[in-house]
Amino acid sequence: MDRAIKHLRVALGQVNVTVGDLEGNVSKILNYTSRARDMEAHVVAFPELAIPGYPPEDLLLKPQFIEENLEALHYLASRVEGITVVVGFVDAQDDIFNAAAIIHDRKIRGIYRKIFLPNYGVFDEDRYFQQGKETPVFVINGTVVGVNICEDIWYAEGPTLAQCLGGGAEVIINISSSPFHAGKRAFRERMLSVRASDNCAIVAHTNLVGGQDELVFDGASMVFDESGHLLVQAKIFQEDLLLVDLDVESVFRTRLHDPRRRKEKLSFPTQVPIIHVSEPSPSPLPSLEKRETREILSREEEITRALIVGTRDYIRKNGFQKVVIGLSGGIDSSLVAAIAVEALGPENVIGVLMPSQYTSQASITDALDLAKNLGIKTYTLSIQKIFDDCREELQKEVFKGLEEDVTEENIQARIRGNFLMAMSNKFGWIVLATGNKSEMSCGYATLYGD
Repeated sequence: MDRAIKHLRVALGQVNVTVGDLEGNVSKILNYTSRARDMEAHVVAFPELAIPGYPPEDLLLKPQFIEENLEALHYLASRVEGITVVVGFVDAQDDIFNAAAIIHDRKIRGIYRKIFLPNYGVFDEDRYFQQGKETPVFVINGTVVGVNICEDIWYAEGPTLAQCLGGGAEVIINISSSPFHAGKRAFRERMLSVRASDNCAIVAHTNLVGGQDELVFDGASMVFDESGHLLVQAKIFQEDLLLVDLDVESVFRTRLHDPRRRKEKLSFPTQVPIIHVSEPSPSPLPSLEKRETREILSREEEITRALIVGTRDYIRKNGFQKVVIGLSGGIDSSLVAAIAVEALGPENVIGVLMPSQYTSQASITDALDLAKNLGIKTYTLSIQKIFDDCREELQKEVFKGLEEDVTEENIQARIRGNFLMAMSNKFGWIVLATGNKSEMSCGYATLYGD
């Protein structure tokens, strides 16, 4: 009997979701699912905890939120037809789990629960979740697919190995919410390449994109063939629907030449649950439009895009429209203003000049030129009278006979801070700070100042 030729069209839904916005997140997932189905994908995968948003943090301590997240999952499942969906959610048994649901034709066919829970840096998953124990595989369109979550794939002897050796997985779908830092994407790419080649399996990695509070996610979802070669990468710092046709037969051909795998498979102790999700579709699919393998960014452009996305999403997801910035004419406030304009548009950025007797004319000119070049509205509010009144009152008795020093400089900064916060309170604008990283690291700033 001839072997059936296996083919699998995978879509990666690289979406920007919002923590707690269950309705909005599900609506976006359904939209991307519909688009993937229209493009004849067999399976579409969404990021880790895409339904509740990542990271949900102390919302996970609220039973009502857990229940509403489950209701959102079941509503989503009821709307899925003609395609398999892999999506992150919070599962609840006697404890809660960081989990992935595998949905097909209005039913939840299986669940994978994350095993490796990171508890370092920005991660705090041990505090909230119980770890999973099983490493099931799922037969989707006749292809054996292992599903795991983010940190799971970083471990060479983790779930990916169990799914490939114990379950015969030919494709690994890893759903992730991996935060950005400079240089991490290259490190992640090397790791995924090694994981694909070591397991002689295709690896499809879908990553979250966008900003959430202090975190930024860069997207750049990737697919690697069984030899570890990058097939295609999604957009960086943008939402994207990445589709790729996988040559699953190539996995079989490559494994025929791998005696190491045969020996490891014989001695592998774990038996893996196999869950049938969908039958193979007989008809060949029309070819996909070819797209560039990857986008290359310089370090400076990468960091700039991260700052723009992080600023835009922090403002929008917290319900603000406009920002206000104190403009000095210096590098720091100029850079913040330029990032804000890129993130929000010039109509949503207000610059405020607050000169005193120590402000040079060149600083005022530079700030006004910047505002003109960026196309933003400005206000000029002199702080001189208020500063003189403060200094005069203090010199009557408290500071009498003392030389002026950094104290008076800090008074100016606090007056400016009061002006900016007053405008924020009055108009509902959010104040963007203009300190730089070196100053923050050294503590060189005025408490309650601008």
